[in-house]
Amino acid sequence: MESLYLVGVALLALLGLIFAIVLFNFFGLWLRARIANAPVGLGKMIGMRLRKVPVGLIVDNRITAVKAGLEVPSDPLEAHYLAGGDVTQVILALIAADKAGISLDFNRACAIDLATKGTGKTVLEAVRTSINPKVIDVPNPSMGRTTIDGVAKDGIGAKVKARVTVRSHLDRFVGGATEETIIARVGEGIVSAIGSADSYKDVLENPDRISKAVLAKGLDSNTAFEILSIDIADVDVGDNIGAKLQSEQADADKRIAQAKAEVRRAAAVAVEQEMRAKVQEMRAKVVEAEALVPQAMADAFRSGNLGVMDYVRMKNVEADTSMRQSIAGTDKPQAPQTS
Repeated sequence: MESLYLVGVALLALLGLIFAIVLFNFFGLWLRARIANAPVGLGKMIGMRLRKVPVGLIVDNRITAVKAGLEVPSDPLEAHYLAGGDVTQVILALIAADKAGISLDFNRACAIDLATKGTGKTVLEAVRTSINPKVIDVPNPSMGRTTIDGVAKDGIGAKVKARVTVRSHLDRFVGGATEETIIARVGEGIVSAIGSADSYKDVLENPDRISKAVLAKGLDSNTAFEILSIDIADVDVGDNIGAKLQSEQADADKRIAQAKAEVRRAAAVAVEQEMRAKVQEMRAKVVEAEALVPQAMADAFRSGNLGVMDYVRMKNVEADTSMRQSIAGTDKPQAPQTS
């Protein structure tokens, strides 16, 4: 009996110790939640501690939501924390949306929070942007460009700076395109609007035509934002692109013509060299033929077809011809002497 009595006392002491530990760790949080009409059971708190969920964070955010008129149970808050979300940002975003009259439920707020994780943005910022629209510079100076450049039909360029006022579209925030897409689409629309103008003067006189043309394209479709207005902040005259292109085309045509002329010159030089080679070849043949004359004359002497008087008359004719050429001053070479 004494053994059973001691075991019972030990069990009671153990239970009392456990109860004391629970009260020490969770009674303050439990009491604070109970007083705020946002009760969280002790059993749930113990379960949170076992799942390594910060109990104070969940309880405090539930109290904040209840005091703001939102009924958010502790289980969804715990689940969102375990999913890697920011519970505090979600509760603050829900409160801000509720006060501004924007429809935003807890699940969508959690989805937006998880979607913006790692991007440097928060669900609270998305809600605030939906309440207070933000202004985006087009182009973004951080991207290395300061103006959007377009060319009118007369060939003269225009440089434009625009400011786009946008508001977050919470229904499309998850999966919607970001600010970079807005900037790219607006820039494309500005270039198209400038290109459709007959003259750069039309762009300078009526810059609002660019805003109207860009807004009419519905550039905010499938994005996380709704474009409220597009304001042209500055318009400057750019380079005369048409004249520059014509000058470059003229230079290119000149280089092509020079290349073709060089080809023709090279072909003419080749033909000239070929003709010179042929002349040299003909001269060689003439020299070769002239070399055969003395041999033919010798053969004629031996065969009796040529006499001494015939040879003397031929020499006299050659001498007379050489004298006449000397008197006339011609540069023609004398006929070779035969022996």
